Amino acid sequence: MDAKSEADLLKKEFFGLFKYIRRVREEIAAINRPADESLHFDNMSDQLDAIVKATEVATNTIMECMEKNDDVVTKLRETITGADQLALLDQISTNGADVFEACSFQDITGQRISKVVKSVTYVEDRVNALVEIWGKDEIDKIEVKPDKEKTEDEKLLHGPSLEGEGISQDEIDKLFD
Repeated sequence: MDAKSEADLLKKEFFGLFKYIRRVREEIAAINRPADESLHFDNMSDQLDAIVKATEVATNTIMECMEKNDDVVTKLRETITGADQLALLDQISTNGADVFEACSFQDITGQRISKVVKSVTYVEDRVNALVEIWGKDEIDKIEVKPDKEKTEDEKLLHGPSLEGEGISQDEIDKLFD
């Protein structure tokens, strides 16, 4: 291979590497500053944390209601003497125990979501490290375009909002008064 062919090959490889690095920078900019803010890492972690909290609140409400039902069953048991009715109360108690057992999903769900949050945070930390290496100002100069245009309906949808964000239910109710 002559010197000109080697130089052309080297130039071609160098240009290909330059294009690849530029594409990597664009992808990092898109991850760091997505066109759709709902896809931002911070938002994802907050949304997952909100899922864990809402699931915990719902589970606690279910369990408290089942405890109240159990108290009612105990009071009824004191006044009922018929075998058939007592068997029905036993079935209600068994159903309540099944509900309690089913509510254990919340703990497992929370653990799994916590693992996902850790993974998202790990990726976010790596992206932030790459942003630091290339320089935040340089990354911010890169135009980030959405992968696809949102429909008119998608542009209107922003929910559900995290606690403390968006319009409260009281504010929505006032609109209808």
